[in-house]
Amino acid sequence: MASMSDPSEPPDPEVGNRVGPWRRQTRAIAYENAWITVWHDDVARPDGSPGIYGVVHFANLAVGAVVLDDDDRVLLVGQHRYTLDTYSWELPEGGVPAGESAIGGARRELREETGVEADRWREIARFHLSNSISDEAGILFAAHATSHGVASPEPSEQLAIRWLPFAEALAMTIDGRITDAMTIIGLQRVALDRAAAPTPSTE
Repeated sequence: MASMSDPSEPPDPEVGNRVGPWRRQTRAIAYENAWITVWHDDVARPDGSPGIYGVVHFANLAVGAVVLDDDDRVLLVGQHRYTLDTYSWELPEGGVPAGESAIGGARRELREETGVEADRWREIARFHLSNSISDEAGILFAAHATSHGVASPEPSEQLAIRWLPFAEALAMTIDGRITDAMTIIGLQRVALDRAAAPTPSTE
């Protein structure tokens, strides 16, 4: 797959820096915490007129995993999402800081959120989320569950765990019961891979 730049390394903030057909005139930090930085840019638009652009920079790379067991059940994690004030069923997901590999972070998040260990890891998708306002990037993996241990979620996480038949979880991405973008991408990518796989000969 094509390479993806490390999202922990922000683009060149120099005044007058060209961003495609745009030109950044100034950049200021409007807000920041350990996870995000919000930049306020004064820009020259592609037509040359003055404007502004707000960019949400993410410190961490987003990762997630489609984890399947021997019965073709997929592992989902449920939690209440503060931003939306709604309950959400999702793949095991999390953030990977600079210095940790994407697959290492995905393994760690799976273990912390669910206690599950897995093998047969393979990358299935790379993506950007909300790319009109954010530089958040992510990588998704598929893996096979091998053992079940004890979860150790973060203090901000109150999680539930479900194993669902893959076909049922996929249907949830279609009928709106699952709305998390990473989960939709991951489950539908696995479904596409299966549809594209050669059909075994019956001869």
